[in-house]
Amino acid sequence: MNTEASPIVVYVTYQGAPQDRFHRDYYVEVHLPLVMKAWNQYGLLSVKAFFPATLREGTLAICECVFRDEGALEAAFASPEVSAVMADVPRFTDIAPLRVRVAAL
Repeated sequence: MNTEASPIVVYVTYQGAPQDRFHRDYYVEVHLPLVMKAWNQYGLLSVKAFFPATLREGTLAICECVFRDEGALEAAFASPEVSAVMADVPRFTDIAPLRVRVAAL
């Protein structure tokens, strides 16, 4: 029996239109390192940003966050650092982020 905890993947997506403000460079160069620094101590293993090849209405950006396990995810989202992470969002977009937890099929 496998007793190891499985990594937990959360996708943070930003839905909108091409004319909506989303500063990709800031997101990749400032926000994601902020997220990693804030939550690495709780078990965030990695963050990756993905953008569509063509700008059109729909998904403007996706961030993949991989947490060590369920406890790491819960600790990160309950941490005091959440306020700093969320306070940074208006610096790169006016779009509200949507979080989706991924489950293996």
